[in-house]
Amino acid sequence: MAELDTGGQPRQKAEVARRAHASRRNFMRKVFFASGATAVATMGGAGAWAALADDSTGTADASATPSGAPSGGPGGGTGGPGNQSVTEDFFGLTTDGNRIDDLFTIHSTGVATTPVITAANAFLAGLTDDQKTSTVFTVHSTEWRLWSNVDSYERQGVSLADLSDDQKALGTALLKAALSADGLETTEKIRRINQAAGEAIGNTTAFNEDAYYWTVMGTPSRTEPWGFQFDGHHLVINYFVLGDQVVMSPCFWGSEPTTMEIDGETVTVCHEEVAASLAFINSLTTAQQAVAIESATKANESMKAGAFSDNAVQEYTGLRGDKLDAAQRKKLLAIVEAFVGRAKADAAKVRMAEVARHLSDTYVTWAGGTGDDDAFYVRVHSPVVWVEVDCQSPGPLAGAYGATQGGGATQLHVHSVIRTPNGNDYGKELLRQHYLTSPHHR
Repeated sequence: MAELDTGGQPRQKAEVARRAHASRRNFMRKVFFASGATAVATMGGAGAWAALADDSTGTADASATPSGAPSGGPGGGTGGPGNQSVTEDFFGLTTDGNRIDDLFTIHSTGVATTPVITAANAFLAGLTDDQKTSTVFTVHSTEWRLWSNVDSYERQGVSLADLSDDQKALGTALLKAALSADGLETTEKIRRINQAAGEAIGNTTAFNEDAYYWTVMGTPSRTEPWGFQFDGHHLVINYFVLGDQVVMSPCFWGSEPTTMEIDGETVTVCHEEVAASLAFINSLTTAQQAVAIESATKANESMKAGAFSDNAVQEYTGLRGDKLDAAQRKKLLAIVEAFVGRAKADAAKVRMAEVARHLSDTYVTWAGGTGDDDAFYVRVHSPVVWVEVDCQSPGPLAGAYGATQGGGATQLHVHSVIRTPNGNDYGKELLRQHYLTSPHHR
């Protein structure tokens, strides 16, 4: 007999449905792979091409036509199959279609990456050969970009549902090595609420704590580039490593609801970014708010650079950082720190120093209310960081907190994302420089 989930539906049925979409997914990945070939060709000659040829994403489709970069405009945060834009070469977020050069360089940061390398190797060693085949991709694989926050999205890799308890523990150890205590707690709370909300609406086939997938890009190494992705509903972590440099973006953090009673405990998540955002907007003078607030009303979907929006073009808007006093600047940095602080302290310190160097040319845009419980959207945008916090309308889990799907935006359903503009999401600019400068790749 098939094992039943708490919603009374067979897990076996869910697995059959998941695998039924594999051929469509693989076809899309092949098209993406083919279109990305022109970008990889600039990454370091024969070495890059040789590695690309070994990519487990499949064989390039000769009928696919590579597209130029950049292309496309800002994309929403829904990340569903209907709005996938997977045939664009990676270019990165820009303000006008032109990247700013020399923002990111290969250099020593002093970040301790040995623990995460050790944990990643242990995780991989704990997988079966079949699981490794599904999980491991090359470091420049297009799989980096094929993430989504949507529950129904067809994912690659190995899911938590496919892992034994011991294997899950090795995965948790990898997250613990990469994330701060707050970061690890946030991932656990998002998954925990996803499970409880699924139980509340009687659909744990779609909404549960195990529908999250691991992929590893490259081979964990102290000298060669590699990374991992942890991907599922309302939770996406991209983590790139090169020596002692870490790029933890794009990362998507969200929840519906953002607070819930579970086994007699109030579980709250994504509160830090909401509280920091409100503290900042309410620190502004009336004149400053007039510049920062583009709309007093909040639409359902305001996010510009969610899933499949790697090449979004968005001009700077709102209030510029050089118009802020010292206390306001500190509050602006606190919004970013709510995201960056989910990495280990040493990696977060390096990242925040990078953000602070560009604080004067950082812009903040706001939409919606400014009260403690008001729904809002905020975007923090500089040459080196992009943060969005977006209060959404009640979605498919609305019934878990007594709401009606499609109602007004609420702090009980939050989507948020952090990115690195100008080409360094997924550490791609560092990867490009590595292929150009490392003797063994020339």
